[in-house]
Amino acid sequence: MNSCADARGHRNGMGTVREASKKTGFSPQSLNDSLDEDVRSFLTDEDQLHTFDDLTKVNPVTPTTVLKCLQARYSAKVFYTHAGCTLVALNPFQPIPSLYSLDVMKEYHCSPQPQESKPHIFIVAEEAYRNVKGQLEPVNQSLVVSGESGAGKTWTSRCLMKYYSTVAASSSVLKSQNTVQRIERRVLDSNPIMEAFGNACTLRNNNSSRFGKYIQLQLDRSHLLVGASVHTYLLEKTRVAFQPAGERNFHIFYQMMKGSTTDQRRKWKMANNQSFVWLPNAEKTLEEDCFEETLEAMEHLGINTERQREIFRILAGILQLGNVVFSSPSGDSQPCDLEKASEGYLQNAAELFGVAAEELEACLRVRTLKAGKQSVLKPCSQTECNVRRDCLAKVIYAELFEWLVTFINNSMCTDTSTWSNFIGVLDVYGFECFQINNLEQLCINYANEKLQQHFVGHYLKAQQEEYVSEGLEWSFVKYQDNQGCLDLIEGAPMSVFSLLNEESRLNRASDAQMLRVRLEKELSGNGNISWDKFSQEPHFTVAHYAGKVNYQIQGMVEKNKDPVPPELINMLQKSNNVLLHQIFAAAEEGNQTTKGPSKVTVVSKFKNSLESLMRILHSTTPHYTRCIKPNQDCKPLTFKKEEVIMQLEACGIVETIHISAAGFPVRIPFESFIERYGVILKYPKLKSAHFIDWTNENCNAREDVGKVLSVVLEQDDLLQTTGERQNSPVHCGKTKVFLTQSMLDLLEDRRKKILSHCAFTVQCCWLRYLRRKRIARRQSATLIQAVVRSWLVRKQVDHWNRAAAVIQRTWKNWRKLLQSRADSELDDAMDMATEEMPELPPVIRERGSVHLSSVPEPVSVRSWPMGLALASTPSITVSMTVTGFQKVVSLITSLNLPSRRGEYKVKTNQCTEELASIRAQPKGSVKLHCQRSPLLYANRHPDLQKDMTGLNEILLEKTL
Repeated sequence: MNSCADARGHRNGMGTVREASKKTGFSPQSLNDSLDEDVRSFLTDEDQLHTFDDLTKVNPVTPTTVLKCLQARYSAKVFYTHAGCTLVALNPFQPIPSLYSLDVMKEYHCSPQPQESKPHIFIVAEEAYRNVKGQLEPVNQSLVVSGESGAGKTWTSRCLMKYYSTVAASSSVLKSQNTVQRIERRVLDSNPIMEAFGNACTLRNNNSSRFGKYIQLQLDRSHLLVGASVHTYLLEKTRVAFQPAGERNFHIFYQMMKGSTTDQRRKWKMANNQSFVWLPNAEKTLEEDCFEETLEAMEHLGINTERQREIFRILAGILQLGNVVFSSPSGDSQPCDLEKASEGYLQNAAELFGVAAEELEACLRVRTLKAGKQSVLKPCSQTECNVRRDCLAKVIYAELFEWLVTFINNSMCTDTSTWSNFIGVLDVYGFECFQINNLEQLCINYANEKLQQHFVGHYLKAQQEEYVSEGLEWSFVKYQDNQGCLDLIEGAPMSVFSLLNEESRLNRASDAQMLRVRLEKELSGNGNISWDKFSQEPHFTVAHYAGKVNYQIQGMVEKNKDPVPPELINMLQKSNNVLLHQIFAAAEEGNQTTKGPSKVTVVSKFKNSLESLMRILHSTTPHYTRCIKPNQDCKPLTFKKEEVIMQLEACGIVETIHISAAGFPVRIPFESFIERYGVILKYPKLKSAHFIDWTNENCNAREDVGKVLSVVLEQDDLLQTTGERQNSPVHCGKTKVFLTQSMLDLLEDRRKKILSHCAFTVQCCWLRYLRRKRIARRQSATLIQAVVRSWLVRKQVDHWNRAAAVIQRTWKNWRKLLQSRADSELDDAMDMATEEMPELPPVIRERGSVHLSSVPEPVSVRSWPMGLALASTPSITVSMTVTGFQKVVSLITSLNLPSRRGEYKVKTNQCTEELASIRAQPKGSVKLHCQRSPLLYANRHPDLQKDMTGLNEILLEKTL
């Protein structure tokens, strides 16, 4: 909750505290002393009072016991407490960030049963959100935040908006997420602007809302935040030109003074040391005086720099206008004179408004009267000049505020087809009672009376009447009905509002004393109005639900008329300020739709707008939050029992607790009950349950409801006998089922289990179907793969067989070719034996010979054409000496010639797998035949081979 300042102020209605205490028998001294025995027994263990998170658990329910529980919880720094259908919120008057953190929001949003958690404003928000998701009729929800001024309504509304903008922003779709984040940012950014232009510091609250607002958060079918709209009620525009003692003007003016730069002040024609009449208590610094936050919010909402410049020029012009002072005229027929010190202020105001200074001065000093088709100019008195000056400032500020609200709605609101449901948050001014109360306080307190009547009519009165109509045995709880006060203010044919409107429409000067006499004459029969005959000031006293308030009659009729001179509107329509011209041009178009002068008064307009609000509230499911102000001085963690007890009795908390504890807060028609919980009867394991006859009438819907309830109660051992029916958590009426919250939770839990079981069964069937389908597909794929692979293998084997046949055929042909060549070589060798050897030259003979030990002469060596060696080579007993035939030897392949003394190796560049052989002639020289052998696989070591077979045996016969 928001912190409050140390502003002090005498509350004129404090005398009503003692009167209310005397009426109920509780005085400040008797709160702890004069207690009954049951109350004493309840308060015996006061250390445990803070554990009562729901005041319906208090027994007995008395103002004293309720007060003691709230005081104990407040001392333990627990600020929220359930009171039946209402949440009671105590203002701590200091910031507590951990109480409203993001983790706390997630905790309540993800909780299966938020009602079982600690009381919090987020429980109310989550309950409304789940009602929208559950589509419980009526689907649309309203959160009504009420209480006195300074009780924390604005802060509570801000927390609710933050909660919904956070909860409704969880989306996995990127487009939706971006839209939600944009709307969320704009909804949150609308708060600083609305509070800057509509809130002010009063004697009782540093951030008091001087207007009422109903924020409609729009949700789509997926329950995501897609838009928002703001409806405002009765802006206290008189505060612009008049501030009560000790109070301030609207926050935006002080933000401009304290947060603007030197360049901005120069553009606004505001000197650094300049003071303004309409800015009292400017030296007081509040946390709301944050100009940067307002500018940032404007940028996020789409208000560009140029538009901001026009807005602040208008506001600066209003401040300049407040310093304009008129002096008394020199004659009755002469207009008032403008004081010399005010000429600069008037010139500055005219420039900032974008109008001519002469025209502005003329409109303030001279009024135009219509006499038929002619216009007559009449000088204004000093009082009239001041009134016209104030009227100009008020109408400009009011129209600027309305333009801001319209702009915010256009930036946040979405098309009707986009959203399906909404959650409304109502933040309206609290009950007020000051030393001087006029028309504004009467309208504000009237609005609080309407909200109290809505609460009484919706919950207290309607609930008890419904019990009787449905045939339930019920003992009525007494409560304070404020219908008489509402009849006094708005009733027909005679009421305060009707007499004010009648007096305002008369074309004559108002007389406060005459109006007082008429009020006393027409309304004396109503016990809620009284007069102090010894008072010199004409006034009347109204006994509101929260106490008596004295209203001053002087000036009430003029405020109700709210006249705006047409020459002022015509002047503003010609303004060079684009925004000012746009605002009043649109206002003139709206006025042209109604013929003749407008006779709509302030109270008529406010009454119509309030009735529209009440129609919205009646069409939604309301959720109440009662904000309590623990002390009038706004001191942190200070609890004053006298002030709290008066607020508890005024807002009907004790009666609410009585009815909530003894009654049934949940009421569901038979058809809706069967539609939602009939699934319990279809659960197979519960078919054998026996049923109870709840009524004597034969009705299928009743019987089905009885069967469902009997099944749930029997399984949870809650089945009640006929004699114990008074303590039953459920009752069946004629058309509805009445349930306690615990019984509703039990039904929801049973329904959830059944739906979970059904969902599990469906999932099992679906998973089984998917698995069977996956296995069938796998088997089909395996079969296809086997067929394809077998075909590929057969194709490959066939290819291999054909290739092997070709290789075998080629190899056989090659073997045959080699065999034929070998045969031909052997045949050629036999022919060469008889060939005559020619005589070799000496050089060749020397180089191409081999000296053998057994042969005295060198043996000539020659190479054969085919190079095959004969088998019968001579024995070599000594080492062979080779000279002069290296070129011949190089043709010999890797032939190893063993000897007795060692091994002689010939290494050439011949291919290693080929063969060269030597064959010696029986007579004559030894011939060397060298060539590449076709026998690639012949044995190249004939001396080491023992077993010779085939061709090797023929060619390489061992001779050594």
